[in-house]
Amino acid sequence: MNDAVNDTVSANPVIGFIGVGLMGHGMAKNIVTKGYPLVVMGHRKREPVDKLVALGAREVKTARDVAAACDIVHLCVTGSPQVEALMRGAHGLLAGARPGLVVIDCSTSNPVSTLALAAEAQAAGVTFVDAPLSRTPKEAEAGTLDTMVGADAATFARIEPVLRCWAGNVVHLGPVGLGHKMKLVNNFVAMGYAALFAEALAISRKAGLSIEQFHSVIGAGRMRSPFYDTFMQWSLAHDENAHRFTISNAHKDMRYLASMANELGVVNPIQAQVKNSFAAMDAAGQGERFVPMLADFVAGLNALPPAIDETSEPNESRTA
Repeated sequence: MNDAVNDTVSANPVIGFIGVGLMGHGMAKNIVTKGYPLVVMGHRKREPVDKLVALGAREVKTARDVAAACDIVHLCVTGSPQVEALMRGAHGLLAGARPGLVVIDCSTSNPVSTLALAAEAQAAGVTFVDAPLSRTPKEAEAGTLDTMVGADAATFARIEPVLRCWAGNVVHLGPVGLGHKMKLVNNFVAMGYAALFAEALAISRKAGLSIEQFHSVIGAGRMRSPFYDTFMQWSLAHDENAHRFTISNAHKDMRYLASMANELGVVNPIQAQVKNSFAAMDAAGQGERFVPMLADFVAGLNALPPAIDETSEPNESRTA
């Protein structure tokens, strides 16, 4: 590496990343391979951490250590309880933060918690922003995720170049909190489609139509969408990797949206039904399955076999 490149890299802010799972690994990989110094917090699953270290990232043990070493920190974890735990306490980000640190919560979190954390952070000289994600781990690896950002204008200008390392579509919505509010609405629409497709498939099969016949019409008409395409890969081809978003995460997001609707006094009967579709599958012990597999769960409620029994043999991507 020549001196000019060295100077460019050294001038870049140091970026921290906590939560290098299905989505976070690809995001962090794009940050470090695009020239930013990267610090990651150790994870129980060693493979993604070790891969990032091999690319040049530095590993530390605690959130406090991440904050002490970094200018901008990403969080990509399950939800608000995990974010709160990482922010607070003796080993949390706020304990190790220097004034001027920016924390970007890329999780799908509860906006009530987001606003409370932003106020706590501001009191410590830290800026807390929300930049939740849309799309799948495939786009995370490619650096083409969507993100919706809640931040003041100056902070957004500071972090936008880093966001564009891993996002192809960056939308600045306004102040902190709006990102998580929009994300919950986005996921309501997405999970609403999932519940609708799952039920429509069950009705079709009960009526004597095959999954392929359903797809030959819906998949060729105006109802087709990128979400439909990945959702249907399980029922059509038994590809569990096309849409890797768990039932438990979908249920959590719908609980957050129900809470937001209650706070706003909004009448939300459809959202309640969507939430209960995922609550039922989660309660049945199938929370770690992926959202397209809701079609099998609804089929079972209607005394139908799983899609895998109706169509061809599973492909090689399916695991036991």
